[in-house]
Amino acid sequence: MESDLKALEDKITRLVGLFQQARAENIQLRQEVAQAQDDARQLKENVTLAGSRLQALLERLPEDSI
Repeated sequence: MESDLKALEDKITRLVGLFQQARAENIQLRQEVAQAQDDARQLKENVTLAGSRLQALLERLPEDSI
């Protein structure tokens, strides 16, 4: 009986450790996803801005240059 309780205690301890590890990893992954989404938004804004600048430059070129 004592050995069964000790085995159960060990299993619960390992389970709690795995849960804490998974939780910490989940928090880290959520932060990484949020950062990646921020980066993607910034890149999209940069591409839009570059496109606008390019369009403005093209409009300034004489017609026979295009």
